[in-house]
Amino acid sequence: MPGMTHTNETTPHGRLGRLAEVTYRRRGRVVAAWVVGLIAVIALTPLIAGEYEADFGTNGSESERATTLIEEHFPGRTGDTVNVVWKANRGVDDPAVTRTVDNFVTRAEKLEGVGDAGPTRVSRDGRIATLSLELSERGFIVPVDTGKDLIKLAEDATGDGMTLAVAGGPVQEAEEGGAPEAVGLVAAAVVLLIAFGSIVAAGLPLAVALFGLGISASLIGVLAAVMDVPDFAPAVAGLIGIGVGIDYALLVLTRFRAELAERGGDVRGSIVEAVGTAGRSVLVAGTTVLISVNGLFLMGVSYLQGVALSASLSVLVVMIAAVTLLPALLSFAGHRVDRLRIPGMGGMLHRSDDKPTLAERWSLGVQRRPVVAAVVGAVIVIGLTAPALGLRLGFPDDGNAPKDSILRTAYDLTAEGFGPGANGPLVLATELPAGRDSGATLQRLANDVRRDPNVAFVSPPQRSPDGQAAIVVVAPRTTPQAQDTEDLVTRLRADTIPAAVAGTGVTAHLGGLTAAFEDQSELVSDRLPLFIGGVVGMSLLLLLSAFRSPVIAIKAGVMNLLSVGAAYGVIALFAEGGFFGQLIGIDTETPVAPFIPVMMFAILFGLSMDYEVFLLSRVREEFQKHGNTTRAVADGLARTARVIAAAAAIMVVVFLAFITSSESFLKLLGIGMATAIFVDATIIRMVLVPSIMQLMGRANWWMPRWLDRAVPQLDPHPAEAAPAAAR
Repeated sequence: MPGMTHTNETTPHGRLGRLAEVTYRRRGRVVAAWVVGLIAVIALTPLIAGEYEADFGTNGSESERATTLIEEHFPGRTGDTVNVVWKANRGVDDPAVTRTVDNFVTRAEKLEGVGDAGPTRVSRDGRIATLSLELSERGFIVPVDTGKDLIKLAEDATGDGMTLAVAGGPVQEAEEGGAPEAVGLVAAAVVLLIAFGSIVAAGLPLAVALFGLGISASLIGVLAAVMDVPDFAPAVAGLIGIGVGIDYALLVLTRFRAELAERGGDVRGSIVEAVGTAGRSVLVAGTTVLISVNGLFLMGVSYLQGVALSASLSVLVVMIAAVTLLPALLSFAGHRVDRLRIPGMGGMLHRSDDKPTLAERWSLGVQRRPVVAAVVGAVIVIGLTAPALGLRLGFPDDGNAPKDSILRTAYDLTAEGFGPGANGPLVLATELPAGRDSGATLQRLANDVRRDPNVAFVSPPQRSPDGQAAIVVVAPRTTPQAQDTEDLVTRLRADTIPAAVAGTGVTAHLGGLTAAFEDQSELVSDRLPLFIGGVVGMSLLLLLSAFRSPVIAIKAGVMNLLSVGAAYGVIALFAEGGFFGQLIGIDTETPVAPFIPVMMFAILFGLSMDYEVFLLSRVREEFQKHGNTTRAVADGLARTARVIAAAAAIMVVVFLAFITSSESFLKLLGIGMATAIFVDATIIRMVLVPSIMQLMGRANWWMPRWLDRAVPQLDPHPAEAAPAAAR
């Protein structure tokens, strides 16, 4: 560009260096291609996008077999329902109340996905009544508009001494709050302005994030047309994309600014160097995130696979943008990258080379007493992890919904009139042998179930139209999320039901939403070792390929496990409700959905590796200059501490945006991930990593020759071979 100084002394860093050269020369075409791509994706994908829906059932489970049996023998029924409950102080048999309810039911039955209403059940005092609206489609398929219409009908029916509320899958989806991505993006912009002090410099990472969000969000809609994608997947993927997109752009941009100052304004050389070094870290870190989140496929749960691919799309798009779109934008910005400065801001990423930085002095202090630092750091992290021992896994029920929500109103009214267990009835689906009278067996089965001390209500057996099946509704005495309810499901399946139908030819399966959640919890527990082993193993192999050191790879894995453990401990603390829970809008003790720790592990193990890669890439680069581990660690930390702090601050505020969601599990997910990133960027990177690397000394860079030959190199740089004195 006119007025810019160029030099040919830069040696391209492999393929990334050559990519940077091409991007610099063709910057106009690169930016135009991204703009056209964004417009095309946003314009065309709505034509083929699908609905966000997810089957929370567990393939092969007893609850899934119960659902299949109901669908086969009870036409128009799926086992999924919308619960309708109303309370009238003058009595539910009052003519005006009856007319209001009849009008509600008549209009509700005309909505898409809603079938016939079941029988009405009245409380003993006659003031509360409930009925179920059968769904003709599984709850996750019913349109969200149906849930919104049900809420509107319920609100219209409420008044004049009467309250009517609804609950169920479609209602829950309709009540969900707005997307937290906008909150995360605004918060990240504020941190960027504080860090850079320049609107231009802060705007470039935001541009990468916005392009990534626009393209990936549209593609996730297409993904929903071909597989299960839960409605919370776009929010999770969007916030991950914003966080890593800004982080990756921040790394490249910071390196570019440093090189621009050192090279006397050589824009081309600075871009090539930034992409060749920081860009390599971006690809290694991003690939680690991709490996981690796609480890969710090992769980064998369809909706988690949808989350994995959604997050992968977001990460993949911003990875590509960080090494193509951002360098092209930097080529245009050049020396103007720090224009439009804001007074009093920008000190976060400012570095003076005439004296040691605080991070360098800190690192040298830690390295002088590595044992003390390692012990203190480990004690802090273990202390944060300790509450995880009391982490209770389970699916929250509507009793954990906000007090002003219609779901909570329906839950409280049902519990008041019929006991808390009526909010999560179990469904006993039986298949009857042909040519036999199974009436006595069904009655014995119902009576045996009724004798269980934790059973409050058992309905009379209801036969299917073809006479080949029957269902029995069972209401526990305890809430759907209670441990006693879980024990009841286990007891009925293991003892009561098999004993009642033994030798009769009747096959019985215990289903319902509560039983389905128990089945999924069991599946997650069974698959967890395979999942963790797969994610950790693949990530370590990637790090081994990048850094050529078993010690560094293993240390990185252990450090990441520590940060994830701290996140689990903090989640357990907030899930208890009380003071900490109320800070994020969780008023009651809430079980943590089993998929939350799994999703967190997949996401955090990859994201934590980002900072490990950022730091170790620079440490390795410094070590290859002089072969001194102590100096390399101190210099590497000094050169990356500010950018890691800024990147972590961005990631923390982005994940805290989850707190604005109405869903308790998203709130917990956000607070947990924000905690892990904060711990990782402070205690792990600033205390444990330098102290342990100091203790390991030359072993940090040891690599057996046989392993060196066996493991492929990741974008090797022949010119960066370690000095002979260090070998």
